[in-house]
Amino acid sequence: MSNVSSILLRKGRSIVAIPPDTAVIEALKMMSEKNIGSIVVMDGNHYLGIITERDYSRKVILKGKSSGDTKVSDIMSTDLPSVRPTDSVEHCRELMSDKNIRYLPVFEDEKMIGIISMSDVVKETILLQKETIHHLESYIRGDI
Repeated sequence: MSNVSSILLRKGRSIVAIPPDTAVIEALKMMSEKNIGSIVVMDGNHYLGIITERDYSRKVILKGKSSGDTKVSDIMSTDLPSVRPTDSVEHCRELMSDKNIRYLPVFEDEKMIGIISMSDVVKETILLQKETIHHLESYIRGDI
């Protein structure tokens, strides 16, 4: 069974982070430049939360706030559950589905080491299914 560390090995452990006093418009520009849907909010090496496109649309646009005057700390999500590298992909999928969230921060020994998205979980699940199909085909052909 695949786990979070498999996802991080495939996609890397790079974390795009910004300080909490960053203007929302700057976070949006960074997301656009890097073609990502979320950015981690950190105070130094301390994880504070995540700002997502969903946070922006619901907490800035729909409330008529200014993207230039609003700080990411005002709209970031702080209540996301976290996972460990040893947690299964299935556990992540269930957690994301149950909580209706798209991102999970990954911690090891209380240090944030990455972030995974629903897209990462889906890709890993598809890779596992392809691997299972390949093994079954090999078994049926008598290659094993």
